[in-house]
Amino acid sequence: MTVSEDSLARALLALLERAKMVVEPAGAAAVAAMLDRPTEFRTPTVALLSGGNIDPLLLGKVIRHGMAAAGRYLNMRVCIPDLPGGLATLLTEIGAAGANVLEVVHERISPSLHLDEVEVHLQLETRGEPHAEQVTARLRERGYRVFT
Repeated sequence: MTVSEDSLARALLALLERAKMVVEPAGAAAVAAMLDRPTEFRTPTVALLSGGNIDPLLLGKVIRHGMAAAGRYLNMRVCIPDLPGGLATLLTEIGAAGANVLEVVHERISPSLHLDEVEVHLQLETRGEPHAEQVTARLRERGYRVFT
């Protein structure tokens, strides 16, 4: 059985977060297969984990890749009024929805913007795809134009 790099990254991330275990990506292959196809394994099933030989820089990249593959990063653009407090109000809504802001970029000049608007590019950390959808829905319900 083969697994993808995305599956390996998600498995490694799950092992780090849930079991507090560091293994090299190939050592997480059995867990990746079980997460990808849980119905193909009879219980009880044991996954053998091996190797902690992973460079810290590679580990960081694998963790970020695993989070992206698990839908825990949300990139969006939001149009807001170009008024004092406009960005603060948007960020308050995002915080109330339980998302963490990783990056914010203002775009003031674009042919798609009205004169009294600013486009904000955001990278958010969420708990997964359902949570990302909730965050997006909340902003749209509050009247924001959101593009993902």
